[in-house]
Amino acid sequence: MTDPCCEAKGSEVAALRLRQGHVLAVVLAVNLAMFFVEFGTGLWSRSTALLADSLDMLGDSFVYGFSLLVLHRSLAWRARAALAKGAIMAAFGVGVLLEAWFRLRAGVPPVAPAMMAIGTLALVANAYCFSLLWRHRTDDINLRSTWLCSRNDLIANGAVLLAAGLVAWFESLWPDVVVGIAIAILFLRTATLVLRESLAEISRARGGTIESAG
Repeated sequence: MTDPCCEAKGSEVAALRLRQGHVLAVVLAVNLAMFFVEFGTGLWSRSTALLADSLDMLGDSFVYGFSLLVLHRSLAWRARAALAKGAIMAAFGVGVLLEAWFRLRAGVPPVAPAMMAIGTLALVANAYCFSLLWRHRTDDINLRSTWLCSRNDLIANGAVLLAAGLVAWFESLWPDVVVGIAIAILFLRTATLVLRESLAEISRARGGTIESAG
């Protein structure tokens, strides 16, 4: 005979996974759309900060895709997905640092009004995603790492807007490059945190498997 408590708990978990899947699908769509908008504008306006933020959007799209892929899988699978997210964030952090170096060598200031307009649009989009992910930030390692990505997006968006204002004021490329580097450092810092937590989760999951087998 099936325990009614177990049935109720199973229904609660299924409902939670359904809500998580819906939220992840929405933020995935928003981030993909904003990647194309920011990347195109970043190339046209010669903005390192916008390009860095657009790569953040693309990286987040991979992150949310991984999260959806392992949503109904075990804790070990979700921890491995978080590990992949951390590696992606680290790779994009290094990529942004290289982009900043190339922009410095070119020496041409970006188009500040375009930075301001697209930076504002990205901030609104990410604030919406952050509000959706907030309630799920403590669900598990998978959703926590996803929420951390969204939190970083808001910080990066604010930095892009600050850079746009300083570029317009000083007519210099330095604020744009400095913000691009700062976003890269933020990527790398968060990547380190996510990698450490996911490796710890994988270790615990393996320990549990070994204990069960024993």
